[in-house]
Amino acid sequence: MLGRMRKWALVTVLAAVIGVMPSAALATPGSGVTGTILAKGTTDSGIKIKTKGRTDVIVRTITVEPGGSTGWHYHQGKLIAVVQSGTLTRTMADCSVETSTAGQSFIEPDGADHIHIARNLGTVPVVLYVTYLLPEGAPLSVDAPDPGCGG
Repeated sequence: MLGRMRKWALVTVLAAVIGVMPSAALATPGSGVTGTILAKGTTDSGIKIKTKGRTDVIVRTITVEPGGSTGWHYHQGKLIAVVQSGTLTRTMADCSVETSTAGQSFIEPDGADHIHIARNLGTVPVVLYVTYLLPEGAPLSVDAPDPGCGG
């Protein structure tokens, strides 16, 4: 009986202690900080990114006018892109075609074996928000010849 009373006393004390401890819900709110979401996109699969050595992180807005094209190129680092508006059509080195519309995002892998061209085949501008993860000092892109896909 005495053991049971001690247990209840301990439970009561612990409950009282937990009740007066600060919690995350009582955290101090931030002040003087604002944020603006520039674009949001969803990938079809998860994202895993790893870089080697010093890495430049560059965030850029790109607009491709109707009928516009990036020309064939590749990147020396990975890119994460979000399509804010319009429809972007990319032709890859194997001549496959990928289309991304507003609200979608995609990753562009790095290296000369991943050349591609991006086009706006629509009637409204394509607006992209792109984050580049490049080796320190690398250019944003490197021009490349058409791999035989045309264009």
